[in-house]
Amino acid sequence: MRNSAHPIIKPERLRNLLRRLINIYSPSGKEEEVLDFLQGYLRRSGLPIAVQPVDGARRNLLVVPEDVEIRLAFIGHVDTVVAYDLDNYGYEEEADTIIGLGAADMKSGCAAMIEAFHAFWESGRNRPPVALALVVGEEEEGDGAQKLAREYYFPWVLIGEPTDLHPCLSHYGYLEAHVTTRGTRMHASLANLGQNPIDSMLRVLLKLSHHIETQLPEMVYNIRELNSSHAGFAVPDRCDAWLDLHLPPTAAIGEITLGLEQVLLQEREENENFDGTLRFATIHAGYELPEKWPTVEALKQVFAKNSLPWKPQAFRSHSDANLLWAAGMKPVILGSGQLEKAHAPDESVPFSQVVQAARLYLDFLLSLTD
Repeated sequence: MRNSAHPIIKPERLRNLLRRLINIYSPSGKEEEVLDFLQGYLRRSGLPIAVQPVDGARRNLLVVPEDVEIRLAFIGHVDTVVAYDLDNYGYEEEADTIIGLGAADMKSGCAAMIEAFHAFWESGRNRPPVALALVVGEEEEGDGAQKLAREYYFPWVLIGEPTDLHPCLSHYGYLEAHVTTRGTRMHASLANLGQNPIDSMLRVLLKLSHHIETQLPEMVYNIRELNSSHAGFAVPDRCDAWLDLHLPPTAAIGEITLGLEQVLLQEREENENFDGTLRFATIHAGYELPEKWPTVEALKQVFAKNSLPWKPQAFRSHSDANLLWAAGMKPVILGSGQLEKAHAPDESVPFSQVVQAARLYLDFLLSLTD
């Protein structure tokens, strides 16, 4: 390593980067514009960029130093959910608060990681045993993280999801359930002669809710979508519901799925006309990491250096960490912003916290380099 100055975070540069990122609309599947901007930004910053194709023009952007064994990768997703209001999703400032789509989830995390790498590189240092990966598709199928895991392996990863700067060493599991009920299409005036699939669905959802509330009180249960086939003035022949189920890190997923399936079996036994199915479209296990790993100890020292309390928590949402954990990597979640603000119409993040995140990332990078 050649002689170098001590790297420092530049808040105004970080603010300008975050502003540009938020002002570029990048819902899952349509990340090309923000990727074009970031590819140019990283190149102008002097970082060695690798491009990993994912789907068409969609790609992951990576900084992977050569001729060094990578110990950890900083990972952020550049996509967001669809805008709540397409006329009003961009960057705004109110005192220390940054408002806009992706402010918390997780363009602030991406900006902080990029600023940390930029500061490290421009100080004259090079080839840290740490990589940077900016991936696509997290808010939908996680195809960016899946492609990353197929071609790269990192022993540890740090993901900048919004944790309010609390380190998350454990992560909830996730089930995506698809419930379908069926009936016979007929004129609306004859509805009492058949089985209405919407009526069947409502009964099943109530029973599933009761089962979760009484048997699985720690599970987070969300009916994400409910719709029926278009019927007009008639009984529809089908109804579908999609459910998000977030499970505590050490939950027994096999027993949980069995219990939920038995709810439908019971409904079928009690009602011979019931025609319904339950399918688990996605199953991702949670995990819990012990604090004794040297990498975690290094992060604890970084928190102490920055006079921040060390209070590990569990990350309650689904994220790319589930996919990377399944691929054999050990993910820590740490980022600016609150999960409660993610996907909300008034999504926001304190800018002072984004700066603090960048300093934590830089100090962690330095601790793994020295």
